[in-house]
Amino acid sequence: MQFCLVGQRTFEYCGRKEDRALLNIIFGDVENAVYHPPTYFDNQYEDEWIMDPLTVAMIKDIDRSDVVGTHLIQSPVLGPISTKEISGGVKTLILMAFDKSGRIFNASACGDNCAKWIVELGKKADLTINLHHVMDFSSVPVFDALILNTGVVVHSYEEYLKETLVIKER
Repeated sequence: MQFCLVGQRTFEYCGRKEDRALLNIIFGDVENAVYHPPTYFDNQYEDEWIMDPLTVAMIKDIDRSDVVGTHLIQSPVLGPISTKEISGGVKTLILMAFDKSGRIFNASACGDNCAKWIVELGKKADLTINLHHVMDFSSVPVFDALILNTGVVVHSYEEYLKETLVIKER
């Protein structure tokens, strides 16, 4: 699903001729966006999300932890922890990958180490994220994203940085 800027902070679905998935980025406050995804995750996640190979890979990469079972993660720092104790960044990524509510998640809840995963998720299916800061996508120098605030599609980290300079909401 892709959104187009209608008013100052209002977005509506609009058609696109391209068949490939695209990462859509909205800077600033957005109505009905989930501002604190970790809390939403704790109350909404489904057990099967945790055992999915994508989740296992994200937890291993971001938190340096291993998924033992649906409710058990082995952390090298914290020892055995519950699913609700994984990082807020991983929780947000899992929501972006599996939540089908149509909600937009605040990616500023993620660290910049999540940027490559956000780009990857945006390649698999249309993904709209909300940012309140200029996320460092330098780990992925070439990627496509639609900046909904301006309607400009960027194709690289450099173009993304230039486009963020014209956005007042950030």
